[in-house]
Amino acid sequence: MMHTLTSIQAAQQFAGLTSKWTRLNGHVVSKRWSSSQRPHNVAKRWASSQRPPNLAKRWASSQRPPNLSKRWSSSPNLAGRKSFSALTAFGWREFGGNEAGSVFKSLPCSLAISRRTSAVQAVVATPSPRTDSNADVAKELGFAKIEEQFIEEYKSTAILYRHEDTGAEVISVVNEDENKVFGIVFRTPPKDSKGIPHILEHSVLCGSRKYPLKEPFVELLKGSLHTFLNAFTYPDRTCYPVASTNIKDFYNLVDVYLDAVFHPRCIDEVQTFQQEGWHYELNDPSEDLTLKGVVFNEMKGVYSQPDNVLGRVCQQAVFPENAYSVDSGGDPNAIPDLTFHEFQDFHRKFYHPSNARIWFYGNDDPNERLRIISGYLREFQRNSAAEDSEVKVQKLFSEPKRVVAKFPVGEAGDTKKKHMVCLNWLLSENPLDLQTELALGFLDHLMLGTPASPLRKALLESGLGEALVGGGIEDELLQPQFSVGLKGVSHDDIPRVEELIFSTLRGLIEEGFTDEAVESSMNTIEFSLRENNTGSFPRGLSLMLRSVGKWLYGGDPFEPLKFSQPLAALKARLAAEGTKAVFSPLIQTYILDNQHRVTVELQPDGEKAAQDENFERKRLEQVKASMTEEDLAELARATEELRRRQETPDPPEALKAVPCLSLSDIPKEPISVPNEVGELCGSTILCHDLFTNDVLYTEVVFDLRTVRSDLLPFVPLFCQSLLEMGTKSMDFVQLSQLIGRKTGGISVYPSTSSLRGKVEPSSHIIVRAKAMVSQTADLFSLIRTVLQDVQFEDQQRFKQFVAQSKSRMESRLTGGGHAISASRMDAKINVAGWVSEQMGGLSYLEFLKNLEKRVEEDWPSVKENLDEIRRLVFSKKGALVNLTADAKGLIAAEPHVALLLKSFPETSGAEISNWDIRLPAINEGLVIPTQVNYVGKAANIYESGYKLNGSAYVVSKYIGNSWLWDRVRVSGGAYGGFCDFDSHSGVFSYLSYRDPNLVKTLDNFDGTVQFLRELQLDSDSLTKAIIGTIGDVDSYQLPDAKGYSSMLRYLLGVTDEERKQRREEILSTSLKDFHEFATALEIVKEKGVVVAVASADDIQAANEERPGLLDVKVVL
Repeated sequence: MMHTLTSIQAAQQFAGLTSKWTRLNGHVVSKRWSSSQRPHNVAKRWASSQRPPNLAKRWASSQRPPNLSKRWSSSPNLAGRKSFSALTAFGWREFGGNEAGSVFKSLPCSLAISRRTSAVQAVVATPSPRTDSNADVAKELGFAKIEEQFIEEYKSTAILYRHEDTGAEVISVVNEDENKVFGIVFRTPPKDSKGIPHILEHSVLCGSRKYPLKEPFVELLKGSLHTFLNAFTYPDRTCYPVASTNIKDFYNLVDVYLDAVFHPRCIDEVQTFQQEGWHYELNDPSEDLTLKGVVFNEMKGVYSQPDNVLGRVCQQAVFPENAYSVDSGGDPNAIPDLTFHEFQDFHRKFYHPSNARIWFYGNDDPNERLRIISGYLREFQRNSAAEDSEVKVQKLFSEPKRVVAKFPVGEAGDTKKKHMVCLNWLLSENPLDLQTELALGFLDHLMLGTPASPLRKALLESGLGEALVGGGIEDELLQPQFSVGLKGVSHDDIPRVEELIFSTLRGLIEEGFTDEAVESSMNTIEFSLRENNTGSFPRGLSLMLRSVGKWLYGGDPFEPLKFSQPLAALKARLAAEGTKAVFSPLIQTYILDNQHRVTVELQPDGEKAAQDENFERKRLEQVKASMTEEDLAELARATEELRRRQETPDPPEALKAVPCLSLSDIPKEPISVPNEVGELCGSTILCHDLFTNDVLYTEVVFDLRTVRSDLLPFVPLFCQSLLEMGTKSMDFVQLSQLIGRKTGGISVYPSTSSLRGKVEPSSHIIVRAKAMVSQTADLFSLIRTVLQDVQFEDQQRFKQFVAQSKSRMESRLTGGGHAISASRMDAKINVAGWVSEQMGGLSYLEFLKNLEKRVEEDWPSVKENLDEIRRLVFSKKGALVNLTADAKGLIAAEPHVALLLKSFPETSGAEISNWDIRLPAINEGLVIPTQVNYVGKAANIYESGYKLNGSAYVVSKYIGNSWLWDRVRVSGGAYGGFCDFDSHSGVFSYLSYRDPNLVKTLDNFDGTVQFLRELQLDSDSLTKAIIGTIGDVDSYQLPDAKGYSSMLRYLLGVTDEERKQRREEILSTSLKDFHEFATALEIVKEKGVVVAVASADDIQAANEERPGLLDVKVVL
């Protein structure tokens, strides 16, 4: 991930729509795009992206606002469907403005159930787990036990081993968590920006000594019950983690990954390097030469995104003298300079046990872990890799520096207020002590963590910019940094932004923080740490990434896992010395007096995208001009040979090498979640009796269909206003701090889904909240305050919300064009899609642009619209309250739920609105400044007469993992190619991500029909397809997610009987079902609507090749 995050599924959530479901805030929701604007499941295996969202802090799973660019993230936050998803649930930082309309999409009837119900209880509440690790066994296998500790916070025994022959270090964490995790990490510091670590991360999973096929990784994706399958490239390390609850499956995954990293075929096969990295492509000597490669095209997309450009420039400016001064993900201008020899040498140098950190976690046999590892390590002897991979310390500057760079914007846009400015500090040359590190983490949250935080508030309320940039305090690399700034700034205002940052920091030194602010931050952080709610991201992997942040640099790997004593010490220090004495010196020493400061100014350039394209074009012309006729003929032959290799299936005997479960390993029955349906005060109550470690999770749901269609675009801003404006007795700062002090967080967002067989959608506003059971009264009192007492009076704050939302949507267009394409297509096909697009698609962006002027000129009418939405929505009629806790917690909640419901009127008096609207069903080419394309095509297959069968989930997943993977990604060079079937609306969508092609991709989409008709599957391949689908359906969940998913099924009318039926249909899927589904997809081929988000040149070229293909619309 540049930190690069390669998401396998990723390619299935920030590029890989192979799945039909995704998650909101770490919880499964039936919708395609999460309401926090995160594109999901985007079928590309590799998402070089930001770090797992809420693992940014060593001391907690923290969530940064989406507009805070990670310094080392080279792409959007591509979290895998079952990997990172949206871990946005109430982390250290809160944010508002849920633009993406949260569409309930394709929730299979058996989805959203976990394989077990014990994981949370076991990990959080069990007594000290036993450890069966035997010192004699370890010694016999060549391991020396270095240290053993019991981690009370996670009820885990952790042992650090060192392999005596190689020096490889292993941490074995033993507890009762069934979601077992393995990871192997290598330090991989690059010396240039050719992208070797990133390309190698892609390539090692393309076949190995023991698994000699093209992509065993994809075979695992097809037929595994994994709960995580991924790889990440950071600026200085590469991580390969897997997770599964099934022990047989888990060890299969571990073995494939170990063989992949130590014995990959790619170091002997130049064609893998060409496919994943880069190659010249020439179909005929008379044609133009082109550059292709999965990483090459991925990074072209990354370099088209302004936030990523800023993050990269900041990192390289802060660390000009070490490995962080170059891009481990790869600069598209430098990638074609990488040679195969350099690629081979990098693997030999760094992918060695002497340079490895290995992690195991969960309830499997700790001795078996060592046996598996020993089988690989015993082939090696210690070498100098550990010394060779050390990251050089960046010496602190003696004076501040300034850097000016440019980023691409649309030529037609107004660039006056498009500048970015970010101030960056390197905090220390040496490792910080534990107390200082923890205090700085709290300081970061106090200054920037919530909308009420003073530095964040000052910047956003200044009117100088649209949204924050910078990551605050970052401690994942060798040395900690602090960065903050604004985007959407005019050039003349840049000095004012800088001075505002300094003056605010000086003010904080003088005035300190209020007791309420400190109490709020303390409760928020402590709640997050103790709850340990990582959503769908495995808890063991969260702990691994925290540990590695110290372990990798020779620090104590157990220190980041033990927070209780440091937290108690910080509390005691605050009580004894006062907050000012603790935090003011930190600001003074590490920020204001620190001369290692780099101010980065990013300037918009309407010509940069064209210049980048011209640079590549001229380069290719020069290369071709230097080639002889024989060279050109040989290149055309090599191009055809590579394509033939890419499109030729692996032989059956090679496929059989990859371990696979059998159908007998799969439960026949769907796993149920306790669900008691009742009524209270005229509203529906759902109760889920689950162990939650004394936390109450609740959702209060209101029918949104009473809102007029013209008010729908106001709804995301309305939701944000509820949490970020004040009441008559409290300003929004006081309200925010009260929520932080008394609860684990409150969020409000819209959610919409089609209902099968109906035109009208299911559409709601959901209030989601959590607190300790002992604070239930406070929780529901605050929900009532938020919904009923907040006053829409602050014109300037609302103006900020509009600017922030517009900025987020523009970032979404450049970083997640596939999401815009999908929502736009849905809006042309069904009402639910239209509703969601009004609240989170291109129509919403257009609304925001017009709203800015209206807020200035006619605020009373805007305020009236907000008040009207509240009057129309909040009533007992149609309301639902969802509760997840143990029986004691559920009983304790009832009187407080009753008080809340009684405070609402019986009915709003409004009728259900007629939303029978769709966008015109025309093909569109949406023009943005980009070097890559996002191509979509969709239609409603129910209109062809298709009747839903569970086999559709199997077929859809197989299409994404075979035909589209091979043709759009592997052969076509896109970062991702995938499909999505929404079983509620009937919409079947094809999408590509960071794609060099447009028309060719549409042809590949259409080729799916013939592919299915001619498909022949042996029993093993069919079994894999079924098992992989069940793995998605039985997705691992924590208790709050189980309760949330059960509620969604209730809202969508999905019964237990239907879930059972669909599961039976999945398990009985046959080759005939694949052939019959081809007929259903004919309507997509013949009548599907197309939306491409692309550059003006590529859209023009498509229309020249196929006249009238796309209506052109310039959007950025």
